[in-house]
Amino acid sequence: MGNITRISKLKDDEYQTLFGVKKPTFEAMLTILEEAFKQLHKQGGRPARLSVLDKLIVTLSYYREYRTMHHIGFDYEVSKSRICDAIRWVEDTLLKSGKFSLPSKRELLNPNTEIEIVIVDATEQETERILLWQAEMPYYQRTIDYQWYDRSDYLCS
Repeated sequence: MGNITRISKLKDDEYQTLFGVKKPTFEAMLTILEEAFKQLHKQGGRPARLSVLDKLIVTLSYYREYRTMHHIGFDYEVSKSRICDAIRWVEDTLLKSGKFSLPSKRELLNPNTEIEIVIVDATEQETERILLWQAEMPYYQRTIDYQWYDRSDYLCS
């Protein structure tokens, strides 16, 4: 089932959940992108692998879900570079339209601007690795306390 039919079945409140924007915002973005695409391809050319709707969905899912371009490309059966180009085109087109913008650097440096700082603890956790001689043992015979035998040349790679 294509994205057009799937999106036509969405309710208004599901847009916010799936894409991070409300339905009128999504439709305004889509209208701007479709007009820009028509202007860009008014003389014809090669058909696009991703439709304008797909490019918008890719961009919004990239920002909403923090997925890698490689994974998104796998879902749409295109390369990572094509996904990157689609995201850049959507960003540039929406910013050039003037209806969507990001705050400028001057606004962020303004002393009256409130900036919220979030600290995330993303430290790594050590994982238990099986030693080569343990890998040959059945699982029920292994014990956890092998700290005395901690030599890196015996680790599985």
